[in-house]
Amino acid sequence: MKLNEVTLSHHYANLGDAFGTLVDPTPFKHPHLIDTNPEVMQLLGIDSDEVTNPAWAKLGSGAKLFQGSRPFAMKYTGHQFGVYNPDLGDGRALLLGEIDSAGRRWELHLKGAGKTPYSRFGDGRAVLRSTIREYLAGEALNGLGIRSTRALCIVGSDEPVTREQIESGAMLIRVAESHVRFGHFEYLFYTKQLQALQQLVAEICQRFVPDTQGRSVGEQAEALLRFTTRRSAELAAGWQAEGFAHGVLNTDNMSIIGDTFDYGPYAFLDDYDPTFICNHSDHTGRYAFEQQPGVVLWNLNALAHALSAFVSVEVLRDCLEQFQPQVSHAYATRMRAKLGLTAEEDGDQALCADLLQILQLGEADYARFFRALAHYRGERPATGLRACVADAQHSALEQWLKHYDRRLARENSDSCIRDRTMLAVNPKYILRNYLAQKVIEAAGQGDYYPLRTLRQLLQSPFEEHPEHEAWAAEPPETGKRIPLSCSS
Repeated sequence: MKLNEVTLSHHYANLGDAFGTLVDPTPFKHPHLIDTNPEVMQLLGIDSDEVTNPAWAKLGSGAKLFQGSRPFAMKYTGHQFGVYNPDLGDGRALLLGEIDSAGRRWELHLKGAGKTPYSRFGDGRAVLRSTIREYLAGEALNGLGIRSTRALCIVGSDEPVTREQIESGAMLIRVAESHVRFGHFEYLFYTKQLQALQQLVAEICQRFVPDTQGRSVGEQAEALLRFTTRRSAELAAGWQAEGFAHGVLNTDNMSIIGDTFDYGPYAFLDDYDPTFICNHSDHTGRYAFEQQPGVVLWNLNALAHALSAFVSVEVLRDCLEQFQPQVSHAYATRMRAKLGLTAEEDGDQALCADLLQILQLGEADYARFFRALAHYRGERPATGLRACVADAQHSALEQWLKHYDRRLARENSDSCIRDRTMLAVNPKYILRNYLAQKVIEAAGQGDYYPLRTLRQLLQSPFEEHPEHEAWAAEPPETGKRIPLSCSS
């Protein structure tokens, strides 16, 4: 499909005025294309030779709309740091419409498009820094097999935008199967728009829980909560296994279909520290790395409360009680794969926990250790692994490796096959914040080559890419724990 043939539909906007407001974007006067994502183009069925089409600059900045587009600002509310905020909604983004491709429906969302009725005191804009970070984050998590929103393109401008300082304005077209958040349900529940809430339940069920068609609203709401609970458990498990800290897990940043959503002060772990807080505004550590599964469950409770108009408390409680075993199972499955284990044994949880304690006390780089473990063949001394861990933990590491060797022996697996399978799940390249900052600084000077290079590495993070070794290097001390704000 050519770019000028893309035609959008509007299932969500057609639900009615209770769900948002039609708003025209406020385009940049002098937009320029920064990058277009070929993988997402393919996802949407857009021809690969359209990647350099000059129309991207206008489409990605709101200066031109896709055929049939009816930009729509979605209304929602949510709990922010545990406190309900009724004054939320798409304050700087517009749902452009939906595109069907290969049996799936994708929503296009223009972020940074200007003021809407839900902007409050904001300017409705996004800056180059935060836009690049979101663009790369979607590719990083998707490359690791963790569900995420993604972005089709980034467009820059010479328009000044004030955050902590004056920065350049930018926009991206975000792509997801749904942009509905937990907060959409909270808004309709707390404003007592129960007919609209029933509509929303039916709409999401029709798309993602289709076997509920024709059932009562109570049965649909229950099935939806079970679906979202399972997907959210898998999501949280993926974050914990891959060392990703979201930073702002408010209910308005939680996707109803379990995508990682709304990137702000996120970070991948460098040194393994379960208490790591990536958001410098999170003074209590509510969203610390180790707290994420519990916070996701807290958010699911808020969603369940919004569905209590249709479902009994007993049924809601039963739905939510599935979260802990689901997240534990999904996490254990991922960690066994990272350790090269195919069978399940009772002692695997303790084996994993003991290793994580060594990594924490040994200030080991999380991703680099597991990548090194993929190359481990039982050698002594285990030079590659010892190099990842502080000297004080070398003895503990040696003791752990003895247990690990015995566990591998019981697998009776081929070491070459295990090597390949572990390299396929333990990334060489992750989105470290100092790398993102390097890309942002280059882009600020008009050099987009580092951005494209890092995007491509994150899309295939398990490959060696020997010509790009520097992108997999251990971060300098100054590159760790970079302070991040909600405007990041």
